[in-house]
Amino acid sequence: MDKPLRPAMTAAYYAQCVISFGVALGSVALGIIFLPVAPWVRAFLAVAVLYTVTSAFVLAKCVRDRQEIVSMSSRVDQARLDKLLSEHDPYKVDGL
Repeated sequence: MDKPLRPAMTAAYYAQCVISFGVALGSVALGIIFLPVAPWVRAFLAVAVLYTVTSAFVLAKCVRDRQEIVSMSSRVDQARLDKLLSEHDPYKVDGL
């Protein structure tokens, strides 16, 4: 029996990820807002957090794309091997 290529993501797991991201980003935003520093320091921290978040999304996408490329090339190699094995006749004698 073939294994599924990718495990299914449940709605609960997806919701947990979204909620966790929202809580983390909201907590940092509130911390920056109520930080007793000059406005330019708050602005700098806000831009730094936004840059970190966008960099994390880009990194996650790159890792996912790399994983898909490896998975796809593995499937292509497996299909080639399956074709070769299905065409191979171990009882065939060459030259007769």
